[in-house]
Amino acid sequence: MSTFSVYMIRHGQTYFNKYRRMQGWCDSPLTEVGKQDARNAGKMLAGIHFDAAYASDMTRAMDTAKLILPNSGNGDLDVTPMPAFREAFYGYFEGGDTSQTWYMIGAPHQAPSLSDIIEKYGIHKAKDFAKEADPFHQAENNAEFWERVNGGIAELRAKSHDGDKVLLVSHGNTIFSIAAEVMTLNSPARPQNGSVTKFTISDDAIRVDYFGKKDHIV
Repeated sequence: MSTFSVYMIRHGQTYFNKYRRMQGWCDSPLTEVGKQDARNAGKMLAGIHFDAAYASDMTRAMDTAKLILPNSGNGDLDVTPMPAFREAFYGYFEGGDTSQTWYMIGAPHQAPSLSDIIEKYGIHKAKDFAKEADPFHQAENNAEFWERVNGGIAELRAKSHDGDKVLLVSHGNTIFSIAAEVMTLNSPARPQNGSVTKFTISDDAIRVDYFGKKDHIV
């Protein structure tokens, strides 16, 4: 049995983050703050030798990874894109005002914000409700999201060796969703831009070592 570590970082702040817009499969550039988020994450990870580096194929994730690597002392690694670790797809709601969108999605269920949905129903239902509310019904539901993400986890297991340390840049709700599957999260708050969540993955299990840290990385 092989066991390896995945340091999963949320990409740096983007313009859509700053303007509070829905950002799943749509994309926007890193702000200057977002670029610094990435550099800071790299400095937190300094001293860790990574055996491989991956990122969601969204530009915001790839650009974050390319800033993390030289700042962590791993500038010799190339970043391999992994579409499986994209953010959830929000369909019709992509690019919409975040608060207004989650109100539209959650209000029929007496949960007028994403935090309310998570606290009342769990993060998985947020995806199901989004697909229901999407007039085109093209947003990813929970089953579609997990078919994609589980494929990515299987790919990591196939590529990694025992003891490997893997860098993976992904997205807030994707990281939150994976963590919520294997541990009880005490808050509905998603990980901040540039924060690190560490998973230990074996052939048949996933463990969260820490969630959303921005200091004291080991």
